[in-house]
Amino acid sequence: MYIQRHIEEVILKARENFKVLLITGPRQVGKSTLLKHLLKDNYNYVTLDDSLTLKLAQEDPRLFFENNPLPVVIDKVQKAPELFVEIKRMVDESDEYGRVILTGSQTFHLMQGVTETLSGRVGIFELGGLSFRELNKKLQRMIVLFLQTNF
Repeated sequence: MYIQRHIEEVILKARENFKVLLITGPRQVGKSTLLKHLLKDNYNYVTLDDSLTLKLAQEDPRLFFENNPLPVVIDKVQKAPELFVEIKRMVDESDEYGRVILTGSQTFHLMQGVTETLSGRVGIFELGGLSFRELNKKLQRMIVLFLQTNF
């Protein structure tokens, strides 16, 4: 059951203004779910939870991107900061915006690597837990559905 997030429209609009987007936030707030839902038809999705994918990202970032072409969502990017230099190279060679979207926990090392390497190229957005408005909207939809199917 997907809960629509208020940040969805912001992310879609930000792709027009930044070459790279980074969605940060605590674990389990829905970063991966949000991007899989929002961008499922247009982006390759790669998670660095997979040990072979992670090893390739760390050891050969260029080959990693040959195997995972743009546009791409890279989940858990904090595990492979080696990708940042390659991302910088790729986006500097192109005039296209919004083709690399990253997710990661908001750790000092992640933020330091992103801001140093991708300065001026990245829009950073923080996803928090569900807001009361998001939960209320979902609850209202569930009540309507319940009433339609039971009465």
